[in-house]
Amino acid sequence: MNISTPMLVTFLIYIFGMILIGFIAWRSTNNFDDYILGGRSLGSLVTALSAGASDMSGWLLMGLPGAIFIAGISESWIAIGLALGAWLNWKLVAGRLRVQTEANDNALTLPDYFTSRFADNSRLLRIISALVILVFFTIYCASGIVAGARLFESTFGMDYATALWAGAAATIIYTFVGGFLAVSWTDTIQAALMFFALILTPVVVLFTVGGFGDALEVIKQKSIENIDMFKGLNIVAIISLLGWGLGYFGQPHILARFMAADSHHTIVNARRIGMTWMILCLLGTVSVGFFGIAYFADNPQLAAAVNDNSERIFIELAQILFNPWIAGILMSAILAAVMSTLSCQLLVCSSAITEDLYKAFLRKGASQRELVWVGRLMVLLVALVAIAMAADPNNRVLGLVSYAWAGFGAAFGPVVILSLFWSRMTRNGALVGMVIGAVTVVVWKQFEWLDLYEIIPGFLFATLGIVVVSLMGKAPSRDVVERFNKAEQHFRDIPAAKLQQAE
Repeated sequence: MNISTPMLVTFLIYIFGMILIGFIAWRSTNNFDDYILGGRSLGSLVTALSAGASDMSGWLLMGLPGAIFIAGISESWIAIGLALGAWLNWKLVAGRLRVQTEANDNALTLPDYFTSRFADNSRLLRIISALVILVFFTIYCASGIVAGARLFESTFGMDYATALWAGAAATIIYTFVGGFLAVSWTDTIQAALMFFALILTPVVVLFTVGGFGDALEVIKQKSIENIDMFKGLNIVAIISLLGWGLGYFGQPHILARFMAADSHHTIVNARRIGMTWMILCLLGTVSVGFFGIAYFADNPQLAAAVNDNSERIFIELAQILFNPWIAGILMSAILAAVMSTLSCQLLVCSSAITEDLYKAFLRKGASQRELVWVGRLMVLLVALVAIAMAADPNNRVLGLVSYAWAGFGAAFGPVVILSLFWSRMTRNGALVGMVIGAVTVVVWKQFEWLDLYEIIPGFLFATLGIVVVSLMGKAPSRDVVERFNKAEQHFRDIPAAKLQQAE
């Protein structure tokens, strides 16, 4: 494909702009706390859009529209499940996690929080949770690199191997340099860009095919099942698609945004902003895939690339329908979706290695400067491993994401929720739940029993494991329970005197 000069210029301006933000953030990164959580200084707008952008990776503009283009509107059950899960995560988890992580030794990472919350002197929780992060996030990072490679392959006519490196380079640079602040600031810009692309593109597609009514008729003529929400789905399949929403409670890169908010009061406005952004973006991405069916049915001579790989539908529509300058912005939106999530994942992997393994076990007295530089080197290391995993050109973005999403949701979700609401939960309960959740996902994925998405049995078995083991074991120490209660008191803004009177 011969890329036009306007598209190339627009694309490059965006990439260099993100790298520039990384270098600006460098100047505000004074210690490891700044590098990992930005000094817990995020306001409601940045918290909301950064959480949204870090969640909505390349699958939003590639994987999900492609699935709907192939299977019809029935694939939108995923979007419904995600919206419900995200709202519950904001409502139930966000504020409490912000307060509890600060109350528990100012925990910077999930393994840090688990270790302090349950007073785990053995540090088994730290090791197991750090390993879960490294395993599943490396798979998740690979999905982002595949999406970026597809974009560069389609846009610049590169071969897949070259596109892998080109797509990952800019993200690695600004994450390496600027850490959490660079990631959060760029996420905010990227979220705005994604919003613009997902509102504009389906509107133009609809206009091109003659409006909603004409588009619907063409989609029906192609296959009446395209408009059937229950096409080929039984109750297990619908539960599996809705089950994606369970994943939110255990995603470290999203939970890190809650931990970094400047206070738990910020979360209320952030939830409103974040959910509005998310619902509109999901409607946009579903519309791209759905109305894309009508467009390519009317223009079969242009459909070869999409028929070959449905995940290229947004790319093809952007390049066919828009002025090259606008197409360049829309192409940048795909890269924004990839970069926003990949950068968060690289940073969480880096923090797991640096804070939870290197500092905890190898260099307890490491200086802040040393930790920042080790964190930067770990960003490079994880990125190289993910690039190697993404080398197979037959990889599909949505398939890689679904596996990693289930792994985190099942391993961490029940532990996070119960740790925030149940003071009786024990260290052993958390450990057993985490292991059961992760192992269930891996085993269930191999055998695909009942055709049920692996996150559902993983989440259920992990929750049961936590409850049973916690109730069977010795109750947590008085110090652990008091710390939990004081954090809950702070979250509810209950004055200390009133709490003592109630007791």
